[in-house]
Amino acid sequence: MRELRIRVLVGVFVVAGVLSWAGARLWNSIGTLPSVPVAAPIVLALIAVVLLSTALSLRARFKAQRERRPGAKAVDPLMAARAVVFGQASALVAALIAGMYGGTGVFLLELLDFPARRDQAIYAGFSVLAGLGVIAAAFFLERVCKLPEDDDQNHAGAEPAA
Repeated sequence: MRELRIRVLVGVFVVAGVLSWAGARLWNSIGTLPSVPVAAPIVLALIAVVLLSTALSLRARFKAQRERRPGAKAVDPLMAARAVVFGQASALVAALIAGMYGGTGVFLLELLDFPARRDQAIYAGFSVLAGLGVIAAAFFLERVCKLPEDDDQNHAGAEPAA
């Protein structure tokens, strides 16, 4: 499984932002602009909380396993892999959504004189922050579930001791 790459997430964010900004300008020239829903930052924040709680739970279980505590629950490798995949998918979608609302928010900065558009710009800003929270939680989850480096790779050319 490949790790998340910041370059990919930044690329998705920038492309979505530019396209959203251009789309908002075009839509505004027609006479209307789609609104930024109040629920957007709330949903993204909830996803970030789910990812963070999953990461903290897995980290505690891994620590209990390493310390060989009696009664420690083992972590199913398939469950950990599913959690990482969920985190990666969430990070990609959050980068796309944050870029989309970021582009719309940048366009709305020109229209802060209107109270309704000011509220939309605030919702867009909170959506970008919540999207960044999802991405940070996904990186933390991925770090928690990362396997330790194998020492056999570092000593591949070494002769076995007799």
